[in-house]
Amino acid sequence: MSVNNAMTVDFLCSAYGGESMAHMRYTIWANAAEKEKFPNIARLFRGIAYAEWCHANNHFNALNKPVEDKTVTAGAVFGHTNTVENLQGAIDGELHEIDQMYPVYLEAAKFQNEKDAQRTFHYALEAEKIHAKLFKEAQDKAKKGEDIGNETIYICPICGFTEIGDQVEKCPVCGVSKDKFKAF
Repeated sequence: MSVNNAMTVDFLCSAYGGESMAHMRYTIWANAAEKEKFPNIARLFRGIAYAEWCHANNHFNALNKPVEDKTVTAGAVFGHTNTVENLQGAIDGELHEIDQMYPVYLEAAKFQNEKDAQRTFHYALEAEKIHAKLFKEAQDKAKKGEDIGNETIYICPICGFTEIGDQVEKCPVCGVSKDKFKAF
């Protein structure tokens, strides 16, 4: 199945661009957190970077279009200074996706009856809610000069659902078995 409506195609391309940039930004910020002696916050950035890759992959695959050139406009946070500020950038980006971007994209996909786009937008929206919370918790610790705990971070490879610790047997968003999750 491929997406047929131009508006949903544009939204998928924009979301792909935004998630791709988030993947790279979080990878860069992970390196900065390591240098600042926050190895577990670095691991959180790397885990969520993988979740953002999952989102970008889903958006890209939902397009299922022939190869073509496309100009993509996508919002993004740029720059970095220190881990506390970088976490604020991550929080701001996630909140934009939760409050602005994905609700609109999802409603448009529903209106246009684009099932693949609905699925991928829903997956990303649900994961971003968790990411914003985890980044805020990490920022609260970093503001005190503390790192987060060293519990394993699990990422669902299908939808990007993220959990710290071993609490679920299957993904509550897409239903994939926990044994498929990637551990960080």
